[in-house]
Amino acid sequence: MKKFKAIIFDMDGVLVNSEPHYIRMDKEIFKTLGLTISNEEHLTFQGSATDHMWRVLKEKYGLKAPISELVEMSNNLNYPYFESLKTIDPMPGVKKLIKFLNRKEIPIAVASSAYPGIIDILLTKTNLKKYFKVVINSTMVEKSKPAPDIFLLAAKSLNMEPEECIVIEDSTNGIQAAKNAGMYCIAFAGPGSEIQDQSKADRIITQFEEIIQSLQVLF
Repeated sequence: MKKFKAIIFDMDGVLVNSEPHYIRMDKEIFKTLGLTISNEEHLTFQGSATDHMWRVLKEKYGLKAPISELVEMSNNLNYPYFESLKTIDPMPGVKKLIKFLNRKEIPIAVASSAYPGIIDILLTKTNLKKYFKVVINSTMVEKSKPAPDIFLLAAKSLNMEPEECIVIEDSTNGIQAAKNAGMYCIAFAGPGSEIQDQSKADRIITQFEEIIQSLQVLF
């Protein structure tokens, strides 16, 4: 197996189990707008940026509100909720992995489709922020996942070639984005990922300990 030099983490569904909240908040907004969105259609947006979701829904359902207003509706629900939490537990085992990578001096980054304010809140309240010098968000790239833009920028920011990076993802869109970027992808089959198609990942894990155990093979 090829030796790698860096790891890029998705945030929602990988570092923290935040996806169920986003789903609940989206459903509230859909109801307010009079939209009937099936669970199957809703889940196709998991891993993508909020503005991408609203752009697709606006075109499909003829929504009159501008994208900026729709995004603001989402943020007006998400920001207060996460801010109201004193602490947020990281995904089980992920902090141990990050500390291990830090001790081994293996470069790491976050590449998330979330907005910068949400990323900052979640990384701060999980006490993970101090470990990540490189944090890439959806506003820094032109196209959302499954486009490769966010992972390519993360690799560039780490001074790595794409093929030198491992991506840890949970969503179908995120996995496709990693593969489109030419990167090795490990899918985390954690809470909320049960309905995501992870078949295109190079490897699927259920515990982050599995990465620690195989680190000598990967790096």
